[in-house]
Parts: sequence; C-alpha cells; structure tokens
Amino acid sequence: MPRGLIVVCGATATGKTALALEIAQSINSIIISADSRQVYREFDIGTAKVTGSERELIPHYLIDICEPTETLTLAEYQEQAQNLVKSNITEFPLLVGGTGLYIKSIVKGLKIPRVSPQPQLRLQLQDLGQQQCYQIFKQVDPVGSEKFTSMIR
Repeated sequence: MPRGLIVVCGATATGKTALALEIAQSINSIIISADSRQVYREFDIGTAKVTGSERELIPHYLIDICEPTETLTLAEYQEQAQNLVKSNITEFPLLVGGTGLYIKSIVKGLKIPRVSPQPQLRLQLQDLGQQQCYQIFKQVDPVGSEKFTSMIR
C-alpha cells in the first residue's frame, strides 16, 4: 500500500462519505473516489455520489470525469489514482469507495495490462452465461479457477 494512504471502503450508502469527510477535514486532506459508477457524469441516482456542498468542503477527485458514453478502463483509473496519490497534494490522501478492484489496484499495486475494450467478446461471453464461461476458465486455468468456486451459482 502506498505510504500515507488512508482507505475507507464499503458498500453503497454505508456511511463512507460522512466518515471520509470527517477524517479529511481533521487532517486537511483530499478524497480520491474508488467507485466505478461515480466516475460518470449524470450517474447520481443509485451511486450515493457526494453532493456539491460536500465537494466544496474537501477536494474530491475522480468523480464526474467521464461522459456516460465513454469507457474508463481499470488501467486508466489506476493510472489517474496513482498519480493523485503520488502528487503530494497532501501527506495522507483518502481513497474512498466500494469498487474492490479499484481499491485493490491501488493498495496492492496490481499490474494492469492496457487492453482495448472488446464489446463483441463481452456480448459473446454474456450469451454463453456464467456456468459455461466458468467451465472454459477451468479448462484454461484449473488452479486459478478454484479460487472462484464460491462465486459461481
């Protein structure tokens, strides 16, 4: 985990924002969103996005940075978030949100390959369904697939 980074994570509407605002105000910090839906403008309903008045209290980053028609890959998010953490805007930035992979990519420094979105492949995999995709996964990587058995319904 990057030195000095404070992480507040949890499900939507569990009090992360209130806690993060309190911490950020007390240490004069910033908030970096780790929410895959809050990056999109106009996605205010259902995301518990911070209000304008809350944003005036503390600088917030990586909120409303994309149009709904745009795609933000994990690698792009990670690069922007890591740049903010390293920027020395503040000694103890807060990473706040509920998108586990976003948080893990920063905290663990995952090496995310830059891959173009593949909408055709995504549609093909959706058509196959979860069970069939998992069977293919087991054939390709029997050891790795075992880590996901509890997630398959």
